[in-house]
Amino acid sequence: MKLELCTLSGGYGAKLVIDGVSLTIRDRSIVTLLGPNGCGKSTLLKMIGRILKPRSGEVLLDGKSVNRIDTAQLARRLALLPQQQHSSPDLTVEELVMLGRFPHRRGPWTASPRDREAVDKALNMTRLQGLRHRLTRTLSGGERQRTWIAMTLAQEPELLLLDEPTTFLDICCQFEIVELVRSLNRQFGITVIMVLHDLNLAASCSDELIMLKDRAIRYAGPPREVMTPEILREVFSIESRITWSPEGVPYCMALGSTRPAESSC
Repeated sequence: MKLELCTLSGGYGAKLVIDGVSLTIRDRSIVTLLGPNGCGKSTLLKMIGRILKPRSGEVLLDGKSVNRIDTAQLARRLALLPQQQHSSPDLTVEELVMLGRFPHRRGPWTASPRDREAVDKALNMTRLQGLRHRLTRTLSGGERQRTWIAMTLAQEPELLLLDEPTTFLDICCQFEIVELVRSLNRQFGITVIMVLHDLNLAASCSDELIMLKDRAIRYAGPPREVMTPEILREVFSIESRITWSPEGVPYCMALGSTRPAESSC
């Protein structure tokens, strides 16, 4: 699978949020979009997932514009999990995950043996086998997020887009979600593009970090190359110290803000 972003520009109404972004995503990699609030991370993810149409430029999947690919065909290759998810609270975990099979239906739909096999696999991959009959409203935050990820996995995508999958979760659940993402990538070859705010979580699991600011990509590369005090000062307006894990992963210790006092988040 080859994913290319070609001089993408777009936004909402008259507001331009992304301007001239070009990028090639390496197959079977984990890529994390980082940057300050309002820099265009979620907007870029929506353009990749065809939720938002660019004003100019194209997203190419194996050389073909995603806007010219049949919707069901695209949904069998690409799955997007947005920041906010909504479903009936009376669905069980298994029923919600089964909704991920919708792109594979043919005519009036009843679950086929192939559908059930895909759902079982998704539940196994997300360690939800024991919760399959639980109502989603009874789940913890981490269990609910794993259920939504399982639903996207039931689509059997080659490309998984995750918009802030660790938001509102406690630190243990955040690590569990990140470990799940890394496992899906390493074991099953799923390419992952996600938005995170936590620099250290991103560095711990990503092959490449994309740092955006002012509607454009400022830096892109492996964590060891772009997690530097100079780059973090420029992109995030913070002073920082970088330490290294025994595995060579950089970790950021934020020391303070360099933003002028009159500026606001």
